[in-house]
Amino acid sequence: MEPHDDELIRFEAQGAAPLPPASTEGHVEHDGARIWYASWGAGPPVILLHGGLGHSGNWGYQLAALLGSGRRVVLIDSRGHGRSTRDIRPYSYELMAADVLAVMDELALEKAAFVGWSDGACIALILAMTAPSRVEGVFFFACNMDPSGTLEFHPTAVIDRCFARHARDYAALSATPDDFTAFVEAVSLMMRTEPNYQASDLAGIKAPVAIVLGEHDEFIRPEYADYLARSIPDARMICLKTDDLSQRCQPFCAAAAAGGVQCGGAVLPGRDPFMNNPSGLACVSRYL
Repeated sequence: MEPHDDELIRFEAQGAAPLPPASTEGHVEHDGARIWYASWGAGPPVILLHGGLGHSGNWGYQLAALLGSGRRVVLIDSRGHGRSTRDIRPYSYELMAADVLAVMDELALEKAAFVGWSDGACIALILAMTAPSRVEGVFFFACNMDPSGTLEFHPTAVIDRCFARHARDYAALSATPDDFTAFVEAVSLMMRTEPNYQASDLAGIKAPVAIVLGEHDEFIRPEYADYLARSIPDARMICLKTDDLSQRCQPFCAAAAAGGVQCGGAVLPGRDPFMNNPSGLACVSRYL
């Protein structure tokens, strides 16, 4: 296993592990945008949805564990992120959720499990509410479903390094490489004002859901994550503590396995999947 990168020094310089060549890769035209996707392996599908300002390459350290568990892994660049384009409309989580369904239709996937980080987690949970027949389960990592769930933002050197990596990746991948500032402003507006779901909305979710939060997450209030776990029927709350790596992984794996998540590697909790250590969410190698 590679050493920890809690300060994101290596991530800023190199990014996550490079993705291997995909079995299938392409774009789907949907509602004014070209949405990039790629697929690896065979078996029950799991779709990984990245966080705001990022792209699918941020999942580079998690791909091998998921493939090793016998899953087909699908990555999608959200509208306007990475290799995907956008139109002039404001960003919305619902629009990006519709893009995911378009990719599923393109790949003839009737149903999939979802692993979402931050904005990707929000998209996955919206799909669980609005398209329940397409969602096998949701591993919801570090996100809110209404604006009350966020902590007051405090810039840190770690966040600055993550932001710098996003800027480099945007310039390298985007069809509009010079528009990073406008991109950040547009996504930030969405984050400040959306999503806006209440407990009554969450109570209608039928799919199995794991609500996961790092002990030192910079963006989400811990009590809000507890609220989500209470509001979603039969949801499991998993708090990733900060201790020795092996001590951290074992209790998480036990809790995850009880909830249907089979461990395929180590979990390194604290911040977000790629925002701390190479193996990030490798324990979510199988959900249901």
